[in-house]
Amino acid sequence: MNANTKRPPLEGITLEMIVTQLSEKIGWEAMGEAVPIRCFTHDPSIKSSLKFLRRTPWARAKVEELYLRQMQR
Repeated sequence: MNANTKRPPLEGITLEMIVTQLSEKIGWEAMGEAVPIRCFTHDPSIKSSLKFLRRTPWARAKVEELYLRQMQR
């Protein structure tokens, strides 16, 4: 693979995988502080988070950014 065919960093990673791994690694409270949305701060669950994030592009982008930052650590 050369530099011109560099893969996107989230290729092959589903939104469910992202939310699950973040909740396990940093917890819902830290997720809610980093991305202050109700599905993280009030009775959080994978299902409610996925429902919201799938229809809210700006929130999904913030969660993906958080995931990439956490995985670099």
